[in-house]
Amino acid sequence: MLPTFSRLLSFIVLAGHTLATPTSAGALKGRAEPATVGSATLDGVIYLNKGLVGFGLIPSNVTDSTGDTLGGYGGALAFKLGTFKESNGVYSGTLLARPDRGFNVNGPIDYQARQHEIDFVLTPYYGTANLTFQAAQQTLQLTYRDTTLMFERQGKKTSGLDGDGVRAAQTGFQTNPLLDPALPIDSASDNRLVLDVEGVVANSDGTFWISDEYGPYIYRFSADGNLIQTIQPPEAVLPLNSKGNLNFTSLTNPDTGRDPNQGFEGLTLDVNTGTLYAMLQSALIQDGGDNKNDQRFTRLFAYDVSNPDGEAPLVGEWVVPLPIDSKSNTQACSEIHFVSPGIFFALSRDGDGRGGNDDKSSYKQADLFSIAQATDIHGSDFDSPDNPISPKGKLNKNITPAEYVGFVNFIDPVQLGRFGLHNGKPDDPTLIDGKWESLALAPVNDPAFPNDYFLFTAADNDFLSTQGISLGVPFNAGLDVDNQMMVWRVTLPSVVAGSVEKSIGI
Repeated sequence: MLPTFSRLLSFIVLAGHTLATPTSAGALKGRAEPATVGSATLDGVIYLNKGLVGFGLIPSNVTDSTGDTLGGYGGALAFKLGTFKESNGVYSGTLLARPDRGFNVNGPIDYQARQHEIDFVLTPYYGTANLTFQAAQQTLQLTYRDTTLMFERQGKKTSGLDGDGVRAAQTGFQTNPLLDPALPIDSASDNRLVLDVEGVVANSDGTFWISDEYGPYIYRFSADGNLIQTIQPPEAVLPLNSKGNLNFTSLTNPDTGRDPNQGFEGLTLDVNTGTLYAMLQSALIQDGGDNKNDQRFTRLFAYDVSNPDGEAPLVGEWVVPLPIDSKSNTQACSEIHFVSPGIFFALSRDGDGRGGNDDKSSYKQADLFSIAQATDIHGSDFDSPDNPISPKGKLNKNITPAEYVGFVNFIDPVQLGRFGLHNGKPDDPTLIDGKWESLALAPVNDPAFPNDYFLFTAADNDFLSTQGISLGVPFNAGLDVDNQMMVWRVTLPSVVAGSVEKSIGI
């Protein structure tokens, strides 16, 4: 369903401002290199951060084609295949965006999982002068297009309610990858499959992989939103009670397995090998996940999904050490993105900023990590909940973790200031959002700098609006948190030529 013309007008970025700078649109084609504002070295390769080049938003009161508030879409991003284009230094395309489980401030709700399409026009700004907040929004103009709803088998709607029940595995699941394992369901929603979606990957055949926190599982859906396949992680990851039974609820901690609301936040694909990677937001319960001071050591999993009609076996598993703050609190990871074999982005952050508990954020970054020298623990005793990798936050001495380095700082005051944004007081619409949760890469196509890419990232605003609509019922959350999006320019020398282009269908 297409949005009405009046709805489109409500969130097309305000006109009337120009980018009067010699380094705006059209200044890319080898004429001048953007200034480098930071760098990172990983496996002997130097990666460059060339700064923030685009900012846009969709207001908090916009509704999707179902009539619900268009909130939380920054939970996951991917490019709709074949839509990314460039003309004279201006870029356009369509983003696929996944919200999580709806306006759940007062608890989980019966929110059907969905995927939004959002059109963008990126006019990169490379000037050093500070733009006004309104003028900055012209650098990344965002327009909502459409929504696809998600269904499980036989056209049954999915739900966002809490997983208080378990649907038994289908007979033959272990030998037939297109059958379902034991699934999280909610008794209040006619025992429907429950999803808290946090990651998305678009496949060349039109299907989509998504990652979920309730299971935590990985699911493949058809282009029209119907469930095709489910990947169940090793037993160590599954939420189990003291009797070894599945307990998918997010309202209390399991005895072992994923920490509630800390499941598979990150999902990405190596398109050249057909390897799908998923990473937990923080450590498993038995690995220290029930304490922010101990939950640093999370796990990255790799699945071979090269055969769309066959099994998706686990082919790798590594430990990733997340950053910690001055109080030794873990900065949990909200997204990952494949860069090159063994190299990944990790979006680690606190939750402070607009809509958070504190106006001033201390950590929001797109960092890098390498598993080149890390220990592959898949298929080992560590896949059993009885054998933690880091009890009470102390990593087993026989495990070498990934190398993790800081890279793109989202709260760099100079970069924020160039786009009319800030970190810390006052709490107003120009304050950077608290929860950034997605990453997507696209080529700059600058022949002078062939290793330069645009790094898109979007925030999850938790559906916070004073003019919200949830399941058809108006609500007032007491605060308007707009859906912000940023674009950074980075140099990634390790990227295999053509791989980013192939991954987004160009």
